[in-house]
Amino acid sequence: MSIWTRITDALSSLTSGESLSDVFANLRTPPERSVAFAIAVIALGAKMAKADGQVTKDEVAAFREVFTIPAGEEKNAGRLFNLARKDVAGFEDYAHKIKAMYGDDTAAPLCDLMEGLFHIALADGHYHPNEDAFLRRVADIFGLGDLRFKRLRAQFVPDAERDPYDVLGVAAGAPMAEVRKAWRQLVRDTHPDQMIARGVPEEAVKMAEKRMIAINRAWEDINEKAA
Repeated sequence: MSIWTRITDALSSLTSGESLSDVFANLRTPPERSVAFAIAVIALGAKMAKADGQVTKDEVAAFREVFTIPAGEEKNAGRLFNLARKDVAGFEDYAHKIKAMYGDDTAAPLCDLMEGLFHIALADGHYHPNEDAFLRRVADIFGLGDLRFKRLRAQFVPDAERDPYDVLGVAAGAPMAEVRKAWRQLVRDTHPDQMIARGVPEEAVKMAEKRMIAINRAWEDINEKAA
């Protein structure tokens, strides 16, 4: 059974009086995390796509890049996107429900989710101030903090401030042993097996490619300066 069929099954449980955000309350257990992750990225992405005042074909197409949508499943993906756009619930409601869904888990799965949103935000080649405000607010609700947000933004936004220490999540001028430890941990966290274990669908693991490039570039930059 494909993830899109499972998503459709999850949505079919909604009654006319429930919001899409109510779906997250029923998807707390690890086996269903991949379904919840996909719904969360697309639901928040649909809300964010309107943040700059318009929904472009590029932003809609970005969903195909975050998730591999096989032939025949476009209808299910499109249904979810349109449902989120029309849902009366605001994006903050979605974000709070998603944070509650992950409970006391580490920030890693929420960072994975934010990466999907950044990918969608940059799909049209522009990073609008309203998109930045949207993503900052989501990151705040997720409890990720300013440092993690800067690290994520540096990976995706071409003209963002790219402090290599921010990318690795360590203080500027930190000892090389600490920098190396942070780099190795991020590399481990970015391994496909680790991402799938956190609930990232196999269809979306490829979005970590930009993260790995940014992580290794930051490590190389710091190494060069220390040499």
